Amino acid sequence: MLTTLLRGLDRIGWVGEAGAHCDVPCGIYDTGPALVASVSVVRLMDILNDSANEDEIALTNLRSRAIAEKEKQAELVKHEIRIIWGDYFKPPLVEKYPQIHGLVHSIMLKGSACKQDVHREDGLALVDLVNQFAEIFWDSKGVKHARGICPYPPAIEVVYPVLSA
Repeated sequence: MLTTLLRGLDRIGWVGEAGAHCDVPCGIYDTGPALVASVSVVRLMDILNDSANEDEIALTNLRSRAIAEKEKQAELVKHEIRIIWGDYFKPPLVEKYPQIHGLVHSIMLKGSACKQDVHREDGLALVDLVNQFAEIFWDSKGVKHARGICPYPPAIEVVYPVLSA
């Protein structure tokens, strides 16, 4: 009923079309979601590779859920990176960081490889590529950043902004 009402209002021109120049019109971009998703890919690969001792039904359930989530997280990495690359990296930044296009392409390829298999090396390579992207991103904003071991499995190195108090 509400949908019908809104369509009717739209037809007679009472509701204007909303628009924005980007996915996040307020200019808030952060590599954090892509990093968490890439670390999740590695963690899910670890779960899949270490699940041999489960009984058959539990193993099938575990693997089905882990594979589906791994695919989702790998796609999320690609999505988050595409948004920042497409909406944030304008020509002046591309001139300053000419490697950005090749790096994003490598992230897209490695994200796809992570969806296709459970090779931990691919997951680690994806995290490394996203870390490189994060370093460029934070540098472009003039934000100090550092590398540290994430405090949860798989306890691998990630880039994070150094926030002042």
